[in-house]
Amino acid sequence: MATLREVAAAAGVSTATASNVFNGTGRVSDAVRARVVETAAALGYAGPNPAAASLRRGRVGIIGVVLAEGLGYALGDPAAGAFLAGVAEVGDAADVGLTLLPVPPGRPDRTGPTARGLPTLERAIVDGAIVYSIEEDSPALPTLVARRLPLVAVDSPRDATEAPWVARVLVRDRDAAADAATHLAALGHRRVAVVVDRLTSAARTGRAPWSQARQATSSVIRERLAGYADAWRRAGLPLSALEVHEAGANSVEAGQQLARDLVTARAPVTAVACVSDVLALGMTQGARELGLGVPRDLSVVGFDDSPLAAQVGLTSVAQPLREKGETAARALLAALAGQPVEARTELPATLVVRGSTGPPAQGEAARPR
Repeated sequence: MATLREVAAAAGVSTATASNVFNGTGRVSDAVRARVVETAAALGYAGPNPAAASLRRGRVGIIGVVLAEGLGYALGDPAAGAFLAGVAEVGDAADVGLTLLPVPPGRPDRTGPTARGLPTLERAIVDGAIVYSIEEDSPALPTLVARRLPLVAVDSPRDATEAPWVARVLVRDRDAAADAATHLAALGHRRVAVVVDRLTSAARTGRAPWSQARQATSSVIRERLAGYADAWRRAGLPLSALEVHEAGANSVEAGQQLARDLVTARAPVTAVACVSDVLALGMTQGARELGLGVPRDLSVVGFDDSPLAAQVGLTSVAQPLREKGETAARALLAALAGQPVEARTELPATLVVRGSTGPPAQGEAARPR
């Protein structure tokens, strides 16, 4: 493919003049313009590279959203979908494009924190990025820091060395989780499972000791676990009766499988507090498949209050997912425009009580027969 310099030489003009023809800048006569265009067509020159031109101007008009999971998960998860809708709405209003940059965890057969999608992250042409729910051991963080991109941390750690953070946007996860656990304790539940998707980038299933749970690589998971524990201690209940369980994934299927394990255990729990509505819905379905009533035999609490939660009557912690996306996008765009930005924005979260929670059954929790 011909270059701009070759087109200029063949048309008998300077490279600057040829550039003016294609960029619409400078004063160029109609005759010269026509000659340059005809020469370019004959040589197969398609015009200047738009990405290169944008980089010369210092802006490409695109912001990235770095996701801790694959695109399929992000587009199917109701919480992530609502967040992205908020980012997109602000971007559309500002005539700024949006690109999704997934960096899901690496294969479980690899040692150490790895992730797929890093080459894409290294090459992405964006003005700045919103880091959404990235874990502390994700290699995405040092990759972004090395690029010196302006970043907004949403539900993500922001203590990476020399990171050019613009702002942090988060929800009061600890207080909200405490409200959920307080609700269950007030109903009379004394053996409760706290269900997380995973504590580290490695997918595991089963019960985890609190010493391990406190080391979760997700700042959001750590805050929610701390909130559940805070409420349990305030109620004067032993932490040993507040069990932490990993489902292995944030999916309905993972919640269903874990429900079967929990309610068929020798000492079954009477309630579960899940870190997402998706897991809570799976727990509800799994319990009902075993013939248990919700909340008669098992109370279930979710987190996010996605639209489906209201439809199925799920007690859940409502967080402003769309507003969180809007706030993050506005912060990044303001910083890129040289405007002052609030360093930290905390959004409220509220427990919404519906029909999936109630007092435990008399005596030991019912078991499937």
